[in-house]
Amino acid sequence: MPGGNEALEGRLVSIAASSPWFMPCLTAVRGLGLASWCIGAGAVRDLVWDSLHGMSAPSALADVDAAYFEPADAGAGRDEALRRQLTAALPGVPWEVTNQAGVHLWCEACFGHPVAALASLEDAVASWLEYATAVGPTLDADGIIHVMAPHGLDDLFSMVVRRNPTRVSLETYRRRIQEKRYAERWPKVTIIS
Repeated sequence: MPGGNEALEGRLVSIAASSPWFMPCLTAVRGLGLASWCIGAGAVRDLVWDSLHGMSAPSALADVDAAYFEPADAGAGRDEALRRQLTAALPGVPWEVTNQAGVHLWCEACFGHPVAALASLEDAVASWLEYATAVGPTLDADGIIHVMAPHGLDDLFSMVVRRNPTRVSLETYRRRIQEKRYAERWPKVTIIS
């Protein structure tokens, strides 16, 4: 794992804990009572990059990804039921809920490429599309934020967009860069093509 992770993890925890929108999201997902979960991907990237750019208001979120791992119930019906619960708890949040244990069942039909069954939530987070977004904070029963970052936090805090070859092709990655408009939204970002 890249060096300096403890210090960067502390920075992420501090940014998340002081966020008026992220902490309620963590609390809401914790309220679902899932055994293995996190909030990850773009919501975490936006949170950190907005902070590092000194933005007083958060970027408009495409969604807040609540990821969990439950092999016994990998059907999409449960994801939708949990999304409705989160929407009832925090109506203004664009929730997306995904059981990572079921991604291999629908990924090829949705994105055009197969994905092997994942073994755990950490395995799933490690496969997310960019290293900067392969990060998932969670909140325990005592209110302590824990961070899952299988590839470390260097890219997130260095504001580097770098393809994770585990799951995304170069063509899809380049298309994503255009769609996401990273450099337009966060001028300090470095994109590795």
